[in-house]
Amino acid sequence: MKALSVRQPWAWLLIRPDLTDPALRAVALAAGEIKDVENRTWATKHRGPFLVHAGQAFDMEGYLWVKRLFPQIPLPRPGRYDLGGIIGRAVLTESIPPEKARNGQVKSRWYMGEHAFMVANSEPLPFRKVKGKLNFFEVPGATAEAAPA
Repeated sequence: MKALSVRQPWAWLLIRPDLTDPALRAVALAAGEIKDVENRTWATKHRGPFLVHAGQAFDMEGYLWVKRLFPQIPLPRPGRYDLGGIIGRAVLTESIPPEKARNGQVKSRWYMGEHAFMVANSEPLPFRKVKGKLNFFEVPGATAEAAPA
C-alpha cells in the first residue's frame, strides 16, 4: 500500500489521533480542526487510500504558526510526536494544481498556495516504525486492510 511522508505536526493534524470518537471527529472536521489538504510542490496521479507516514523531522516553525493561529487545537508539545513511522490512514480524493486552487477551488484554511492534495476519511492507526521516502512509496507488508473505509 502507498504511503506519504509528512512532517510533524502536519501529520498529526491530518490524522488527529486525539479524536477517536466519530462524533467529535465530525465536529472537529466541520470546524476546520482536522487538516484536509496536504500541500505539495508537485502533482500526483494517485487517488484513493494511503498511509500517513510521520517523517523524522519536526517543523517547529509550522508548530508555532498553528499554535498562534489556531489556539483551540490541542497540539501536543514538541517531543511528544511519533516520528519515523506510520501514524494513520486517509483517502486522497483529488490533486488540484495551484492555478485552480488559487482561483477559489480550494476553500480549506490549510491550503498554502501549492498543489492541493485533498484528503478525506483520515483516521489514526497504531504507530509502526517505517523508513520514509520521497513522493508516494510502497510500505512493505501493508495491505488493503490498512485502507480506510
